[in-house]
Amino acid sequence: MPIPLRPIILLLPLLFAHAFVLPKSDGQLEDWCIADEQTPDDELQIALDWACGKGGADCSNIQPHQPCYLPNTIRDHASYAFNNYYQKFKHRGASCYFNSAAMITQLDPSHDHCKFDYLS
Repeated sequence: MPIPLRPIILLLPLLFAHAFVLPKSDGQLEDWCIADEQTPDDELQIALDWACGKGGADCSNIQPHQPCYLPNTIRDHASYAFNNYYQKFKHRGASCYFNSAAMITQLDPSHDHCKFDYLS
């Protein structure tokens, strides 16, 4: 007996809903701050140094032998530091700008053992 198509078509949006960013129950989207792919490494390094220094980001997880050290690239380390700063200070008016070196994403950049914080 063939499967009726109408119920399957009605369920398709539910099956693919996980692929889209859905707002949290309070209407806010989860967002992370990451390095912009188009920013040159030398500019990322300047922004990374500021974030981990005067900016006040906790950059201990991107040090050697820590969970976010690998991959050991300026872009990956900058993404971690930018997000740490942004999450830590966004409720005090901080932005994800870093002199145009960063951008907001709704896709969690966490990977392997490296967890990018998200604070609501």
